[in-house]
Amino acid sequence: MQQQVIISVKDLVKNYGDFQAVKGISFDVYEGEIFGLLGPNGAGKSTTLEIIETLRQKTSGKVLVGGFDLDKEPNSIKEIIGVQLQTSGYYPGLNLIELLELFAGLYNEHIHPLEFLDKVNLRDKAKAKYKELSGGQKQRFSIATTLINKPKIIFLDEPTTGLDPQARRNLWDLVQDIRSQGTTVIITTHYMDEAEKLCDRVAIIDSGKIIALSSPDQLIDNLIAGGFERPKEVKSANLEDVFLHLTGKTLREE
Repeated sequence: MQQQVIISVKDLVKNYGDFQAVKGISFDVYEGEIFGLLGPNGAGKSTTLEIIETLRQKTSGKVLVGGFDLDKEPNSIKEIIGVQLQTSGYYPGLNLIELLELFAGLYNEHIHPLEFLDKVNLRDKAKAKYKELSGGQKQRFSIATTLINKPKIIFLDEPTTGLDPQARRNLWDLVQDIRSQGTTVIITTHYMDEAEKLCDRVAIIDSGKIIALSSPDQLIDNLIAGGFERPKEVKSANLEDVFLHLTGKTLREE
């Protein structure tokens, strides 16, 4: 059975003056998959996502999201996507029920707030203010807000950064559950174990270009077939080895 393409990016370019942040990249995302966009700081992955999300203007190229052309129907794209907000996007004085009702009003949706909190295991925090939540709880609530408009696609930008291992694994379960409901998930992360666990396919982007695109298993197998062997480890390689082999080990600062 042929997979349906839900996002199509062709020859995407983004220039900032003389600097080319995205250098003519092309890739497809299939309906119902978890797709990872990986890369060092400054590689161009956030710029790419913001263009797809209609948040940033592209210089050239073609982007289709859910069959809608970014150039002609950006508002139609906005109606079918959910974008995870960062911390600054929430009124600190409102409790979780009030925040969900506020977002539902913005989307012109009628919701049952407690049902949304159940989805992310936060019913017991219904009357708590956002600022009172732990890091993991804040991230789960942030994901809940992306689901209000019943999106076909959600975008999660480094959703587990700074979380402890238990909170990370809990969030992994949530992402997989969202996908099991038929939603396509686009995720960025600096954690290669996370990408290896969650993603059906990953694109590794470096210096504005996609330098690898396949399933994590296939990328690891390709690296091992090329003669790579991790020293003094039981397993020969993992996705982190692929990433560092392709992009180098030099530290990139924000």
